[in-house]
Amino acid sequence: MALLKRSSVSRPWMLGLSLGLLVSFMITATIPALADRAVPEGYRLQAGDIVAVSVWQEPGLEQLVLVRPDGGISFPLAGDLNASGLTIEELTEALKKRLKKYISDPVVTVTLQEIPGNRIYVMGRVNKPGDFPLVTRDVTVIQALAMAGGLTPFADEKHIKVLRTENGGQRSIPFNYKDIRRGKALEQNIMLEAGDVIVVP
Repeated sequence: MALLKRSSVSRPWMLGLSLGLLVSFMITATIPALADRAVPEGYRLQAGDIVAVSVWQEPGLEQLVLVRPDGGISFPLAGDLNASGLTIEELTEALKKRLKKYISDPVVTVTLQEIPGNRIYVMGRVNKPGDFPLVTRDVTVIQALAMAGGLTPFADEKHIKVLRTENGGQRSIPFNYKDIRRGKALEQNIMLEAGDVIVVP
């Protein structure tokens, strides 16, 4: 079925399209949608991210696309292209350039749906333990603890650990929050990487 013009798209039709995309996605993957979570401007895609790509008035060119471990994506007519390290805007332009070979002045829309591979985890004696999207590359331990609502009154400030997977193994990085509060050993406040787990005893 050909896509309708923007001016003639009714709300029921749009609702049906949205539900159809949601159902098809749930069948092929169990990762929840990004929903209304704010993503800062300039966020750069990484392996594991999922984007929704659509081309206006082009049937069949609406897909949820996974950024593969090698950083590439595949899209009809555009073929394979690298997406890792690109912003949403840069990926949109790259797709437009590829599609211009087949479509005159393509109107391409790319939206970030999920960032499952770019998360950090905070567990233990914090007020809001859980996983948090690593939407920028400059999140420190202190900032992550703030995202988790801060420490509870009975948290052991001196023996916090950052668990990081490296070379197939796990490394434990000590973090003394009490020293940080006193302005000492500030080098402990490291930048976090995707997959890091902060444990507050």
